[in-house]
Amino acid sequence: MRISTTDPISLHDVTDIEHAPHVIEGEGDNALDIYFESEENKQAYLDIDVENPGKDFTVNLDNPQSMAGDES
Repeated sequence: MRISTTDPISLHDVTDIEHAPHVIEGEGDNALDIYFESEENKQAYLDIDVENPGKDFTVNLDNPQSMAGDES
């Protein structure tokens, strides 16, 4: 598991990771444990919309832009 101690919302380093809120993204060796300065920053991160292209990376309602090089 990888660890990020830079709060992705404030971009400040989190020094007290034992007491800081965190989120684990992914699974296994590729998982990323992300620490936050506050619960508010954690919630702001969780509220960010993520595009979800289809398995073949074609356009769908969540991702209305074509992928680079897609001529369809």
